[in-house]
Formats: sequence, C-alpha cells, structure tokens
Amino acid sequence: MEEFAFLQPLLLTIAGLVIGALLKSLLKHSRFPYTVGLFAIGLLVGILNRSGLFHSLPQLTEAVDSVANINPDLILYLFLPILIFDAAYELNMHIFKKTLANATLLAAPGLVICMILTGVLMVVIGLTIPGYENWTWAFALMFGALISATDPVAVVALLHELKTSKRFSTLVDAESLLNDGTGIVCFMLFFGVYAATGGSDSSPVMEFIKVISISTILGYFLARLVIWFITRINSEEMIQNSVIILSAYVTFIISQFYLGVSGVIALVAFGLTVTYVGKPRLKPQVNKFMEHFWELATYIANTLIFIIVGIVISEKVTFSWSAFGVLILIYIFLNLFRYAMISMLYPVMKRMGYGLTKRESVILTWGGLRGALAMTLALMVSYTETIPEDIRNQILFFTAGIVTLTLCINATTMRWLLNKLGLISVPSARVKLEYNIHKHIRENSEKYLERLKARDHLTGANWRKVEHYMASSPVAPIVETKEKDVISEIRLKVLDREKATCKAIYEEGIISETAFRRLMNSLDELYDHDGKYTLDFRNSIFKFCERSSTINALRKTPVIHDWISFYFRERITVVYDLGRGFIILQKEDLKLIDELKASNLLDDEQKAVLPTLKSEIEHNIERMDTVISAIADEFPKAYGHALTLKSIRMLLSNEKRTVRQMINNGIISEKDAEPLLENIEERADEVNSFSHTIPASMLRWMFFVKKREDWKK
Repeated sequence: MEEFAFLQPLLLTIAGLVIGALLKSLLKHSRFPYTVGLFAIGLLVGILNRSGLFHSLPQLTEAVDSVANINPDLILYLFLPILIFDAAYELNMHIFKKTLANATLLAAPGLVICMILTGVLMVVIGLTIPGYENWTWAFALMFGALISATDPVAVVALLHELKTSKRFSTLVDAESLLNDGTGIVCFMLFFGVYAATGGSDSSPVMEFIKVISISTILGYFLARLVIWFITRINSEEMIQNSVIILSAYVTFIISQFYLGVSGVIALVAFGLTVTYVGKPRLKPQVNKFMEHFWELATYIANTLIFIIVGIVISEKVTFSWSAFGVLILIYIFLNLFRYAMISMLYPVMKRMGYGLTKRESVILTWGGLRGALAMTLALMVSYTETIPEDIRNQILFFTAGIVTLTLCINATTMRWLLNKLGLISVPSARVKLEYNIHKHIRENSEKYLERLKARDHLTGANWRKVEHYMASSPVAPIVETKEKDVISEIRLKVLDREKATCKAIYEEGIISETAFRRLMNSLDELYDHDGKYTLDFRNSIFKFCERSSTINALRKTPVIHDWISFYFRERITVVYDLGRGFIILQKEDLKLIDELKASNLLDDEQKAVLPTLKSEIEHNIERMDTVISAIADEFPKAYGHALTLKSIRMLLSNEKRTVRQMINNGIISEKDAEPLLENIEERADEVNSFSHTIPASMLRWMFFVKKREDWKK
C-alpha cells in the first residue's frame, strides 16, 4: 500500500491524461466543448465512487478520495501559473491595449457591482427562507466576491475552442484575467478575518490599488530581469526556455504567497512584457519551443483541472432539493446581475477602444463562466472552522452548483448563441475566396491524377480507390459580394503576407528590432479596420520618418548638441531600417498581387479590384523612396552609419544561413554548428553595443553629475 501511495499522484495523472486523449478523439468532430466533457467525466467518477461502486477496488476508492480532498492551494499554485501565463503570452499586445479600458471596467467596478448585488440577494434569502438565517452581510459579500469573478481557466479554455473574433475574445480573456485581482482582494477583505490572516486595516479601494500596482510592477520588473538575463547569457535554447518557465512560477509564488498580492495580475504583466519586449530579442528556436511547450502544458493543465473540479464537487457537496431550488434562484439572478452590470457600463464601453456592440454584450453576459478559481476559494472557506458549518456547506454547495450550471448550460450553448447572433459567421467575400481556393486544390489534384495514370510503372493501380482520397469537390456558395467587401478581404490577405515577410526579414537581420516593432504595429493598426482602410494609410510610419528634420534643427543648440546628435544618429538608423524594410514589404505585396492575377484563385469580378490595390502599394513605395533619398542627401554621415550597421547585420545573417545550409546538407552536425552559431551571436551583440555607443561628452557630463552628488554627501 505504501508503494501505491507513492505512485498514486503519477497514476492519477496518467489516468486523467488518457481519459482526456480519448475524449479529445471522440469529440474531434463534435461541437460539444472538450472542457465541459472533462468536467462531466469528473462528476461521473465522483458520483460512482460516492455511491459505493468502487468499494470492491479499495485502491481506486482511495485514489478518488485523495483527489476529492485535494488541497485548494495545490490547484492555485500548480495549475494556475501555467494557464494564466499562457493566456497572457498569447495575447496580442496591440489588441490588448485597445481592449484594456473596457476589460478594466468589467474587472473592477463591474465585479464590485455584481458582488454587492449578490450580497443583497443572499441577505434577502437569509431573511425570507428558513435555514439561511446565519447569512450576515460579511458572509453574503464574501460569497458575492468569490462567485462574481469570471474564471480565467474556464473562459480561456472555451474561447480557444470556439475560435471567436480576436478582438472580442481578447476582451473576454482580459476581463477574466484581470478580475481575478479584484475578486481575490474583495474576497480576502471578508475571508481574512475568519482565516486569521490579519486582514488589512486600509480601505478596500486603497487595498485594491495596492494589490494591482504591486502585482503589475513586480510582474514587469521580473520579466525585464529575465529578458536581460537570457539575452546576456547567450546560452542554449533549453536554458533560456527553462529560465522563462521557472520564472513564471517564481513570479506567481512571490506575489501570491510572499507578498500577498495577486499572482494572476503579476503573471499577466510578466507574460505581456515577455511577449512584447522579449519575443523579438529571443532566438527563433526559443520562441518556437515556447509556443509548443505552453500549448502542451495548457492542454495537460486543462485536462487535469476540469476532471479534478468535477470529482471534488460530486464528492464534497451534499445535495438536497430545497437547496437546489435556492441554487437555481441564485443562478438566474447571477446572470441577471451580470446583464444589469454590463447594461450600466455599456454607454461607456461602446465608445472606448474597439467599442462594444449590443450582440457582443449579450455574449459577454452569457460568457460569465465560473470554474476552478471559484471552487478553490470555496474550498478554502469549507476548511475554515471559524466560519459556521452551515455557511461553509452552503457556500460550497452554491459555488459548486454555479460552476456546474455555467459549464453545463452557458458553455454548451455558447456556440449556438454566437451563431445565432452572427458573431462567428464568415463574410461572404471570404466564403467565395475559400471556395476558389478549394476549387483550385481540386482541379490541381485532378490534373496530377491524370499524369499519374499516364505513367507506365503505375499501371494496374486501383484508380477508383485513389480517386476516393482526392480532395472533395467544393459546393459553389450562393452569396452576393460587393466590391468593397472583396477589396477589404484581399487587403487582409496582403497584410498577412506583410506580417510573414516582416518576421522573415527581421530574423534574417535585414531590419532592426525597433524597425520590426514599428512595422508590426502599423500592420496591427490596419487590421483594426478589417481591410476598410487603404494600404497606403500608414500615418504612424511616415510621421515617424518625416519628423527627423525637426530633431535635426535642435542639433544647433550648444548645450544639448552632443545629446541630440547621438539621438539623431540613432533615429536616422531606425528610419533607414524602417524605410528599407517597408519597401521590401511593399515589393512582396506587388508579387502577391501578380500571383493572384495570374492564378485562378480569384474570379474575374474579384480580379477587377487588383489594380486599385496595386496603385495603393506603388504609392507607398514612391513615398518611402522619397523619404530615404532625402535622408541620404541631407544627413550623409548618419545615413552612412545606418548603411554600415545594416551591412554588418546582413553579413552575419549570411554566415548564419551558410552554417544552417551546411547542417541541412550533412556537412556538419548540429552539435558542431553550435560554437559557430554562438560566435556569430556574440558578434551580433557587439554590433548592438557599437550602435548604442554613448558620446564622450555625455560620459563626461554623467561623471560630473556623479561627482557633484558625492560632494553634496
């Protein structure tokens, strides 16, 4: 038995992952959410164990009981860092910044509104329904805090499955991540008294501000420290990845356990900083590994956590029909409260960021899922003996019931509601374009099949069986498309090509990190308008490039001459990189336009818009050529410095390509290539140091300031 107790956690993990793999395969072509299926399996296992079905297998009973009695902190510290960091790591920073205001409204005042309304409801229930007399305002508001926060685990998992609009899913995602900070702070204001944690004497508002600010600063600081470290050590990808993975857990533990602030908010800040600042500085191999690792880790965490929550609910909760009636009442009112809260905030939200439509507000209301986080807080309450037993049992039952109802009702009907409201419908222009793509694949396959039949060495093959495995013939859609819709859709395809090209030329060393970020930001801005803005609407890029003459005028000021000259030289370098990179992107766009014109992916009606797009792209090239020519004529020294840096980067990039080609050709092994690639990286770091050399006059001034401070002391 001792050996089994030792193996129990491992065997339970293996069993959970096997069940998850089987369920994933069964639901592959189903619209039933995978996470809800896992939750249902957990409920079923717990119910069967509780009914005594496993009594003939004492080891199995013991294993299920150990899951049912799991420490809530284990869920918090083991699974949450994985899920929260992955969600933050995958957030698009540009979209997140646009949705941050609305997400903050929902996560802070929105949650407080729902908490107060829920507290009022529970007090009313305590005054009117027998058996609930012990519900004081403190218990009611504590329950309101833990049940009002939408759960990041449940919401993120569902959105990943449904593949909703990136903008809307980011809003829901951000709300579920941010309101954890509000929920836990509000919960601890009431729970801390009973848990003897020495609750805070400060006001709730000040406590909230303190938690959010400390968590954000800590997450940002640790992320910058990690980025600095892994870019300086220049070691193997495994070490760099290990540092990031371990740092995610360290961030959560320091903030949640040692500082008593929000681990989730700290991880969100950590993940966003690593994504926005760190990704461009890391090696492509590191980023690729990170994406695959966190995808796998999230899948494992989701699989285990929903099974565990299902087992805990079925084993721990005592069911009664009278309590079930009250539960249904609370569930209905929680949805109404969330609708009322969103309605109150809607006039402001529809004017902020991307705005909010009425249809999206309905989904936002119905998407308020509760899950593992609420259950973890409820289990903490159930283990606190200073709280009356009936209150503990009722909070656990109501929380478990709300988690079950939101997952089984709200989550399973979400796809239907999204379809009904037209929020995941594909635009007609895209439908037609996708039809042409499938048609092209089918026609190409038919032509290739005919060539195969003509080959003598394939005579005797069962061609009917071969034809069975061809891509199916697509059914022509009956849709009407307007010219403006077609041109918008093709613009989005052009922007997709630009993004891919931008990443490629950055990895090749053709453009610098700063130029890469500005180019990607400009593409994000165009994406915001769904292809409705012309391709030559690049105000952010051209404004940055054309402001160089203003800075040059400041160079004549004697006091700050060296400072401005240094900054100006660096700016010209960025402008040149940005300009040349931008032109490369536009030339790739022209190639794409020519490819589309020559292919049968577009019909004649769609090809009619291509000249308009071509003229927009050519206008971009002409305008940027003018900017670069002006820089070369007016600032030859700074321009020469920019050319020097670019030439060095391209030289080093060519060395990298040569080494990789030798690896692919089998001339040298990957192990033998490691010191060669490391040497190239070291020289690349020297280039970066050279490009940021501080002028001597600046160093003298900094030395003088330091001496003056010493004299004052």
